[in-house]
Amino acid sequence: MVSRRKVMFAVGTVAAVPALGASALPETPSQVRFEHGVASGDPLIDGFILWTRISGLERGANIAWQIARDDSFNTVVAEGKVYTDAGRDYTVKADVRGLTPDTDYVYRFLAGPIPSPVGRTRTLPLETDKVVLAVASCALHPNGYFNAYRAIADLPRVDAVVHLGDYIYEYGAGLTDYGMGNGRMLMRLPEPAHEIVTLADYRMRHAQYKRDEDLQAAHARAPWICVFDDHEICNNPWRDGAENHNAGEGDWGVRKAAALKAYSEWMPIRDPEPGRLREAIYRSVRFGKLAELVMLESRLLARTKQLDYAEDLTYIDGKPDKTAFRAKLNAPERELLGAEQRQWLQNTLTASVHDGVTWQVLGNQIVMAKVNGPDIVKRLGPDAIAALRNLTPEGARQKLDTFVALFDSADPLPLNLDGWDGYPAERERVYAMIKAAQARTVVVSGDSHCAWANQLHDVTGQTMAVELGVTAISSPTRWLNSWLPDLQLAETLADQNTEVVAADDAYNGFVRLTLTPDEMTGEWMSVSTITSRTFTCFPQRRFSAKAKDLLLKPGA
Repeated sequence: MVSRRKVMFAVGTVAAVPALGASALPETPSQVRFEHGVASGDPLIDGFILWTRISGLERGANIAWQIARDDSFNTVVAEGKVYTDAGRDYTVKADVRGLTPDTDYVYRFLAGPIPSPVGRTRTLPLETDKVVLAVASCALHPNGYFNAYRAIADLPRVDAVVHLGDYIYEYGAGLTDYGMGNGRMLMRLPEPAHEIVTLADYRMRHAQYKRDEDLQAAHARAPWICVFDDHEICNNPWRDGAENHNAGEGDWGVRKAAALKAYSEWMPIRDPEPGRLREAIYRSVRFGKLAELVMLESRLLARTKQLDYAEDLTYIDGKPDKTAFRAKLNAPERELLGAEQRQWLQNTLTASVHDGVTWQVLGNQIVMAKVNGPDIVKRLGPDAIAALRNLTPEGARQKLDTFVALFDSADPLPLNLDGWDGYPAERERVYAMIKAAQARTVVVSGDSHCAWANQLHDVTGQTMAVELGVTAISSPTRWLNSWLPDLQLAETLADQNTEVVAADDAYNGFVRLTLTPDEMTGEWMSVSTITSRTFTCFPQRRFSAKAKDLLLKPGA
């Protein structure tokens, strides 16, 4: 048992605060509020990050934190103080060390006499025979209630929440802005009302999300392990720009830095070491010898600009030159991770296997499986396509014709060039690392607003990993329904792609991943609705793979 005195010594650097200009609580208690909840994250065997935000302060203050074993806080096992001010938007973050491994704790903050809500968290185990993770991504606030977050909070067991990005979205409240059909109906209007670009904008959007009671409940339930995807900055970025950024919105580097600063302030993540970029968020978390969660960064550090069928595909005699396009697509210089992160990944996988860890889980923003676009003629029949062309406006007719040309099953192209399918050489480099390390790999993926169960193979056909893709917390699903309602896209993709065991784009929800020494089980945990606060959460489908063969099988 670690003594309270030893804990305080371990966190002495966190508890240190400025001696001048600091006040215990400069405002009256009635002004001070904890309206954004509490959170914990980045667990260690002896600690974790604690987070909150203070409203009502107008100058810097020392905020106390306490850790106990039960809600009464009669026996405080660790405590300290952290200074906050406007420079970090009055967010509070404590990096606590010196606690007992594999132990449940409760925590709270104190602004003078004002207590925060109580959160629950836990340290990592040295040994364990079971790990339960809730895997989430893609929460578009205007589009619906965060019922899936509430369902995570209500789970009987969750050792950590793994968030794969799109925690916030950048869009405004315009009539045609993403999700605003539901947003106006539900009166979930973005703050600020315009697309977020500046540091003040990003802070305001994070603050709006954190006021949501369902999200607060999920944060207070367990430690979170997070990585950003694209919408924490803006849609589809690469190392030098983004699809949803233009010169009229200012310098890309300034916008990116503002978004990352706000993300660092408002999320329960460990601050980067001195000299390390905020973009370099990749890291690993080990759950004893059962599993190692390896979180990747694939957006900002090294990503080559995405190819685009509209810009990069040429035509010969009216037909797409797929050979020339594939030459561009397969170019070895196209990167997602970059050399430094690849070397780190290789070292991490090798060390994990060497140390006897059973499962290596890659926390990854984007779908890794090979997924060609749907052959809609094969699916719907030529007569249905011809009838659809006659009923379709000119613009949509061109889109339909493009789908037919690009994705015919005799010679299909990838569906999503923003995912790993847009970077096949980089994917093979990762597979080579997995093979060299002999890693038993489970990939968890976000971004697509679709639930996936995929069996991954390298270019030779050798099994490399299983993949569980998570649908969205509240972002739109069924993205082709507006103009191809009869396609049943996810079912079509599963039927027409050998790596896709199953897919579903009908529901919002999350994935519950359970790992034991012998087996991994993934459940698509779906919510019945996101447009009513009355909902049910149910395990829509279950998939498993044995550690001995890594073959993904549907369950009951």
